[in-house]
Amino acid sequence: MVAAKPRMPRENMPTDAIRLSPLLRTRHVMSDNSGDGQVALGILGKILLIFAFFVAGCAANPQSATRSHSTSGNTGEKSGEHGDQVAYWDDDRVGGNPKIIVDLNAQRAYFYRGSKVVGISVVSTGREGYNTPSGEFSITEKDPTHVSSIYGDYVDRSGRVMVENVDITKDSRPRGAVFRGAPMLYFLRIHGGVGMHAGYLPGYPASHGCIRLPKEMAVRFFENAAIGTPVIVRQAAQQEAETEIGKAG
Repeated sequence: MVAAKPRMPRENMPTDAIRLSPLLRTRHVMSDNSGDGQVALGILGKILLIFAFFVAGCAANPQSATRSHSTSGNTGEKSGEHGDQVAYWDDDRVGGNPKIIVDLNAQRAYFYRGSKVVGISVVSTGREGYNTPSGEFSITEKDPTHVSSIYGDYVDRSGRVMVENVDITKDSRPRGAVFRGAPMLYFLRIHGGVGMHAGYLPGYPASHGCIRLPKEMAVRFFENAAIGTPVIVRQAAQQEAETEIGKAG
C-alpha cells in the first residue's frame, strides 16, 4: 500500500493555490459526476454573466465619470475645452471692497475682496492684432444678455452661417447675408468695447480683445462686481495673487 502524500499546511500554500482551490474542487466534483457537472457549469456561467453585466454597468455610469465640481466653497476644477480650466471661489466670511486683476501672461483672472483673493478663473484674452489693453480700468456697464455689435457671423435669411467669426468693420458682407452678433453673456464693460464675459476658451489668447471666462465663473464675477469695481489688466499678477492666497489660508 502506497503511503499518502502529506498535505501542505494551508499557511504554506501559495496565494494563487488558496484562491483557486475552490475552483479546482468544483472541477474535481464535476469530473466525478458528468451530469451534475453540466448543471453546475450552466449555473456558474449564468452567475458569471450577471456579474459581468453588473460590473460593466457600474463602470459605464456617465454621471460618476463626468461629474464636475461645484464652484462654491474651496474649489479646484479641471475641465472644459482645453483640459486646464481652473475655477476657484471661496468668499465665505470674507469682507472688503471687490477688485479684479487680470494676468495676461498666465491667462488668469483674480477676484479680490479687500486684500484677499476669493476667486480665480482661467481666461482667454485678445489674440495677436487684437491685444487686450493693459492698464487700470473700472466696470462701467453690466449686461447679462449682451450681444456684440461688431463681432459675430454673417448668416443667410434662414440663419445658416455663411461666414463665421467676422469683424464688420473689416469683413465685407456677402450678398443676401445679415449680421448676427456674438453673444457675450454676463458682460462687464471695462474700457471702450472691451469687457469680461462668458465665452469659448481654447487654452490661449483667442478673442478680439475681450476677456473670456468659463460661464460658471463669468456668473460669479458678474454677481459680485458692482459698477465702479476696479479692474487691473497687466502682464504678471500671478505671483502676487498666489501670495495673497497663502496669507488667506
